Amino acid sequence: QVQLVESGGGLVQPGGSLRLSCTASGSIFSFSSMGWYRQAPEKERELVAVIIRGGSTNYADSVKGRFTISRDNAKNTVYLQLNSLKPEDTAVYYCNLEVRLTNSNYWGQGTQVTVSS
Repeated sequence: QVQLVESGGGLVQPGGSLRLSCTASGSIFSFSSMGWYRQAPEKERELVAVIIRGGSTNYADSVKGRFTISRDNAKNTVYLQLNSLKPEDTAVYYCNLEVRLTNSNYWGQGTQVTVSS
């Protein structure tokens, strides 16, 4: 059993910054990737950023250059630094952990990010 808990969301003005955290606990022996997804009102869920087991990262074009994903393996925590926020970044952000060996995906409960003046 794996549990993911996100935190760090909130209300910020355009151009502001937030740092999201996701801490994993439970029976984690190995994983393929950890990432962040988001779902805006009336829109489909989309991949925002992912960090692979070896440390490489990938970003959606819409956030490239503004967001940074990182990981602290000792703490089983993945972070998402959100800079230069835009109103269109408003969404519920979800943490995801993928384990390809067992064909498993785990999700956090989500944290709300609202960008508005």
